[in-house]
Amino acid sequence: MRSYNQYCSMARALDLVGDRWTLLIVRELLTQGPCRFSDLRRGLPGIASNLLADRLRDLESTGLIARHDEPPPVAATLITLTDRGRDLGGVVRELTRWGAPLMAAPPDDDAFRVHWFSLPLRHLCTDTTPDEPASVVRLGDLGDGCDIIADRGRIDVRPCSTERRPDARITAPPQVFVALFTGAVPLRAAMTMGLAVDGAVAALERVLPGKIDG
Repeated sequence: MRSYNQYCSMARALDLVGDRWTLLIVRELLTQGPCRFSDLRRGLPGIASNLLADRLRDLESTGLIARHDEPPPVAATLITLTDRGRDLGGVVRELTRWGAPLMAAPPDDDAFRVHWFSLPLRHLCTDTTPDEPASVVRLGDLGDGCDIIADRGRIDVRPCSTERRPDARITAPPQVFVALFTGAVPLRAAMTMGLAVDGAVAALERVLPGKIDG
């Protein structure tokens, strides 16, 4: 691995995680949880298998990820973040926040995965009706999505699970997801832009950020 050869904590951190794709691998493990190699490939469109394997070896050698074999019915090697690796969550969160204004530009041909949105949703969503029973809003589907869980004033965002029954299922073009959950457009306008709600609209309204007219 290349090094800046500087006695500085920032330089030493970048020695470990500054290579291309490395922090995006961390993003995948933060959003998806334990992953198969194939799960990471699906979440990282554009990365070559050999490069992903190289980056994983580097992350493992520096103690940021670990692998373990799961018995049947999973019967696969899963890749997880170590405690040290999970400590990068704050770094990823701040980069996500810092990059949010750049999302105003249209996606053009950029790849998009719904589960990528789960990190900012943890900070964008609010439980506006905390006295109501817990509710689940699903963005995307089991193959690529996330569940927004509102319960007693708290928001949690988790990978989609067959163990949860969503009150509403939401699909939309990526730029519409961004506009709606950042408060740039109201729900009614988002519906004219391609957002579809299958289920209780009230469940979606419950988790949207601050009220805006329209």
